[in-house]
Amino acid sequence: MAVTDSYLEFDNGDLTDGRWFTATENYRARNVAVIDSATALDLFEGRDPVGKDFVISSPGFGVTGASDAPFQVVGIYRPPANLFAGFATHYVFIPFPTAYKDLDIWDRLIGFAVRPNPGVPLETALDAVEARLRELRGLKPGQESNFALVTQDQVMDLWNQLTGVLFTVMVALSSVGLMVGGVGVIGIMMISVTERTREIGLRKSMGARRRDILWQFLVEASTLTLIGGFCGLFLGGAIVWGLNRWTPVPAEAPLWAIVVALAASAFTGIGFGLFPASRGARLDPVDALRYE
Repeated sequence: MAVTDSYLEFDNGDLTDGRWFTATENYRARNVAVIDSATALDLFEGRDPVGKDFVISSPGFGVTGASDAPFQVVGIYRPPANLFAGFATHYVFIPFPTAYKDLDIWDRLIGFAVRPNPGVPLETALDAVEARLRELRGLKPGQESNFALVTQDQVMDLWNQLTGVLFTVMVALSSVGLMVGGVGVIGIMMISVTERTREIGLRKSMGARRRDILWQFLVEASTLTLIGGFCGLFLGGAIVWGLNRWTPVPAEAPLWAIVVALAASAFTGIGFGLFPASRGARLDPVDALRYE
């Protein structure tokens, strides 16, 4: 990445060793670089990289062909902590004038990070930036801007929309899973009621009430789904542990999620087990005793 000496004022990363290149080095297009620890490990195999030299080779986008340029490491960069920080490694930062001078960079992909001065409203700063860029690009009034302005609020809105869609999809998939599990509960409990018809008749003839039979099968149905819930929690806990152990993605299973999962499992058993349980509770004891 070809950046300026003020890059860290906008980026939330920091330095673990050495320094960032100075304004003088940036202005004079010095061949200095700041790299991250992953790059340092690959290039220097555990040795202190600060003060060491390495070469950047660029195929270039122009007609000049490939170009090589030596650079000296002046600092070690640590990216800011975020969800995807572990997936982005091997950072190399060099002064923008140096890249433009030595590496034949393609200057069609340039981004500017703009921070308003204290007390300046965001909209005022955006208008000023847009006016200046249109002036630099020679755009006349009425012409459409051939650049984009993106604010942090827009990025957050996009992220919220994305997570909202993912949340909706996950709820829909979970609902389908509960329906499929509920149908399975109904089938299993209907088989259980049918196989135990004579038992139901015997219990009723000895004084068991309808609600006693109903409660018996509802407890069985909820126990069945709770066992399934515990199995799912065990599998989910293993996945969470694996993510924390082998990936940079932070994962955790909060207590409230465990309680909600178990409650959902129990209520699924009760809701879908209600029909077969009520059917068993309504059986006539005489007919039930005659059942073969």
